[in-house]
Amino acid sequence: MLQSATHVVLHPTAAQTVKVLSTTLGRDKIYRAVQYFARLLAWILLQQGNKLEAARWNSLKTHLALGRKLMRLFKPLEHCQAALRASQAPLLRTHPTEQYLAVARQLSYAGYLALDSVVWANTIRFVNLTPEKSTKYLKLSLRFWLSGIVFSLAQGVLKAGRLANEAKALRESSKPVAGEKDIAHEVELGTQLKMLKKERAAVRYQIVLDTLDVWIPATGLAYVNFNDGVVGFLGLVTSLMALRTSWNNARV
Repeated sequence: MLQSATHVVLHPTAAQTVKVLSTTLGRDKIYRAVQYFARLLAWILLQQGNKLEAARWNSLKTHLALGRKLMRLFKPLEHCQAALRASQAPLLRTHPTEQYLAVARQLSYAGYLALDSVVWANTIRFVNLTPEKSTKYLKLSLRFWLSGIVFSLAQGVLKAGRLANEAKALRESSKPVAGEKDIAHEVELGTQLKMLKKERAAVRYQIVLDTLDVWIPATGLAYVNFNDGVVGFLGLVTSLMALRTSWNNARV
């Protein structure tokens, strides 16, 4: 019995789960997934006329959203640091447009989370804003969020194109010259191509995630008219996609 329990506790999957849950990012993605699942389920229940059950799930959604805002109170500083690092990254200096977009993305997320903290403080009555100001801060935070995703998408598309060109150039250079064959050179090119393939896959994955995520703040700003079911579904999918990335990064 003890041996079986030890085997379960020390299993690599259990260790990987603990590693994900030990990070604020990992916990946030799980809470976000449950939050948007609750939003989706509440909408479905309302369509079925089950208002009592829908209210329970709406309450869970609301409290998870508030809890996540508390967890992100100091995250604007993290994004400001990321913006500074992006502005000084040697690789990005050779691709200035990508660099500008990376900096703009991080600053947009910093603005979004800073204003989101003000909205949270007003919600818990720590500060008292007029309804007009509260709505103004909420809309402004959503605009920052939307712009951050748009900048991320633009950077991703540019980077995907650049990496595709680099991969093409490497494949061209790997073609053997008549009468010559450098094994070491071929191995090095093969390694570089594998790294580029992995990086391109990560960029495409992020583009898909951003393409789905962008509709959430767009709906909040009334740029599109998606119902809570669609928004809940999109948020659930992107949360699981982000959680998958955290899970893969936590492999032990």
